[in-house]
Amino acid sequence: MKTKPLNYRHLHYFWIVAQEGSFTRAAERLGVAVQTVSAQIGQLERDLGRALLAPKGRRLVPTEAGQRALDYADRIFQLGEQLVDAVENEAQEGSLRLTVGISDALPKLIAYRLLAGVLNLPERVRLICQEGRFDELLAGLALHRLDVVLTDRPAAAGGGLKVYSHPLGECDIAVFATPALAKRYRRDFPASLDGAPLLLPTRNTALRGRIDQWLAAHGLKPEIRGEFEDGALMKTFGRSGLGLFPAPAVLAEDIAAQFGAEPVGELPEVREQFYAISPERRISHPAVEAIRDAALLTARR
Repeated sequence: MKTKPLNYRHLHYFWIVAQEGSFTRAAERLGVAVQTVSAQIGQLERDLGRALLAPKGRRLVPTEAGQRALDYADRIFQLGEQLVDAVENEAQEGSLRLTVGISDALPKLIAYRLLAGVLNLPERVRLICQEGRFDELLAGLALHRLDVVLTDRPAAAGGGLKVYSHPLGECDIAVFATPALAKRYRRDFPASLDGAPLLLPTRNTALRGRIDQWLAAHGLKPEIRGEFEDGALMKTFGRSGLGLFPAPAVLAEDIAAQFGAEPVGELPEVREQFYAISPERRISHPAVEAIRDAALLTARR
């Protein structure tokens, strides 16, 4: 039996409706009549032999079959956007496009050090940075929306996503504070952390787990004043003198300049790790290679 060719206009209309949640808003976005949208999606459902949308409250949401169709549509139209970018970039001699996902757990100053070298390549690079949660970024990588993800942990082994984790390096972790707090708690460190006001990353970060284990192993119970997904926000609170906070020791000069904080002491055996996660087992993108080279320099400093 010969399979009927897919009408990509119908699929595009379905894709927009799934995003907007209604025929009316989709029609406004597409600049066509509501009846046109409804009719073309009805034809797509007949061609596929499955209902793709169902009402839920005031919205239209994908059915189980619709969700599968939406996953394919995401990939198809994302690849279409990449095709347009690739053709446009060919008009600019020596240009590269690199879309990077940055995990919200990765220190922004580390991300900057890893990416700064990309813009110094001989080729012209168009760098696009997107920040988000770890799982969301991996999904974007699997859908080819991202070229690489920079994060503080590897992708889980044996997962459903076909991605590869490339270790970039690791850094010693120190505790930082305003000069007044640093002077107070530097004496008898790290025992002075017992009862000290402490700002920490949230528990869904790899670094938090290592810090908690280290504190428990040494019988230290600080007063946790706040937990933050955004490391920059944690440092901003630390700058106000609300507590001590952990950060890579290699960033001491940057933290002093930006947040007016200084090292109190290092946490022995606690290290921050960082990874580049890509859809390829072997890194071949020249800009990603530059990130790996920058990581080697960062880890050595």
